[in-house]
Amino acid sequence: MATARPIFALIAGGFAATGFQPLAMWPITLVSFAVAIALVERARGPGRAFLVGWLFGVGLFTVGNGWIATAFTYQAQMPAWLGWIAVVLLALYLAVFPALATLATWLVTQKARAAILPAFAAFWIVTEWMRAWVFTGFAWNPVGAVALGGFGRPGLAAVAPWLGTYALSGLVVLLAGQWLFAQRALAKGNRKAAVGHALVPVVLFLLPMHGHNDTGTLPFTLVQPNLRQDEINDPRLFESQFQNIAALSLARNPGHLRLVLWPESAVPDYLRTGYAPFWYAETTYAGDPVMARERIGRVIGPGSLLLTGAVDLSQDRKGAINGAWNVVTALDPTGTIKGSYAKAHLVPYGEYLPMRELLTPLGLSRLVAGQLDFFAGPGPRTVDFGPFGKAGFQICYEIIFSGEVVDRAHRPDYLFNPSNDGWFGSWGPPQHLAQARLRAIEEGLPVLRATTTGISAVIDADGVVREHLGRGVAGRLDGMVPPAHASTLFARTGNALPLAWAGLLLVIAMVARRRTVG
Repeated sequence: MATARPIFALIAGGFAATGFQPLAMWPITLVSFAVAIALVERARGPGRAFLVGWLFGVGLFTVGNGWIATAFTYQAQMPAWLGWIAVVLLALYLAVFPALATLATWLVTQKARAAILPAFAAFWIVTEWMRAWVFTGFAWNPVGAVALGGFGRPGLAAVAPWLGTYALSGLVVLLAGQWLFAQRALAKGNRKAAVGHALVPVVLFLLPMHGHNDTGTLPFTLVQPNLRQDEINDPRLFESQFQNIAALSLARNPGHLRLVLWPESAVPDYLRTGYAPFWYAETTYAGDPVMARERIGRVIGPGSLLLTGAVDLSQDRKGAINGAWNVVTALDPTGTIKGSYAKAHLVPYGEYLPMRELLTPLGLSRLVAGQLDFFAGPGPRTVDFGPFGKAGFQICYEIIFSGEVVDRAHRPDYLFNPSNDGWFGSWGPPQHLAQARLRAIEEGLPVLRATTTGISAVIDADGVVREHLGRGVAGRLDGMVPPAHASTLFARTGNALPLAWAGLLLVIAMVARRRTVG
């Protein structure tokens, strides 16, 4: 039995990932974490406790991040089969964080049964927070994401403004422990206690928590052009792609105030002047940045402001191009640039190749087309567009980083999250949307997601998806930008809040240990 336990941890970790979108099987996640807690409790030493957490993490991240393999099918530099190797290698690394949580739990509690659950929840919060920033961080799929309800309700995640996402993950761990307690009570013949423990997670997960129905005052048109990933970088299709997105963007009430939202990768043009002529000639359909901007301005029409994904080039002191910026550019009807934001949290191996001098000779390349590495922007920024409101920006997967999406000194009215989710198969986009919903809830801000292929959505400040466009369809959403809530506790404190909750749980664990030992 002892030799089988590590295998149980690996299997439990794989099943735990079924609680994430698109399956949303949260009861299986709770059972899986209950198994992990029991295995930590039975571990015979710190090495075995570490192994339990590591194997659990390998299963969790291999299944949960399997969509990454799909990205390798859309580039020609590396073989597609390398995608699954990349998924497993990433899981082997990410699993270190659950392993640290289980190791710390064992060391602190010394197997004191009453202390293990709060200690494990505390260390899970801390290590999940660490996963978001160590080596630039990969915060995808925090366990708290399983607490989200359907599109029309926030579910248990409604408490995120008072916890933060990482402490919400700790709450999920605590609720998983209730089912472990229920099993033990049943084994002792105490059916009433077993039923009581078992019902606590069920009641909390199924509480009918709904959002508000407040209506905003800023009209918007959000466009999903369905630019397929295998076609998006084909210069022969640039003009037809533009005509498609232009047709979807035309004003239904010409001349009226309107915010127009296009996704990441929506514009193949370089919109700024000053680059060598061949950069425009080789990669755009208009051949001239001013002409390109003016044509876009005519499309959106009078009274509109466009926020679109684009690429700016970086030049060294001699004028040579040495990199690029993944940006949101704001254009008015005359084609004038009214502001911009540069993506700050870049995707390693996607938008830049770490240790390029070492890895390029080995045949490794970026997943994003082109040889120029992207540079990181300065971080969250709010731009005041006057009648179009104060906009905050998070490009693509930047939205997954809890506590890092808003300029806290200049709180925006809404967050714009343009993205290209065409890389990521059927599991990646709904998981991405779920994490955008968590940002809306904990920050108390609406999030407007415009994606190339879906899922595009209008998310209100309660995390309710008011409107959306599914995967693989071209369309538009028209409405009013939902209003923001007052600044939440999390919005004021950031990740100091979940870390404080972790500290409280650790104090509870230490008190429980002393009483047990005593």
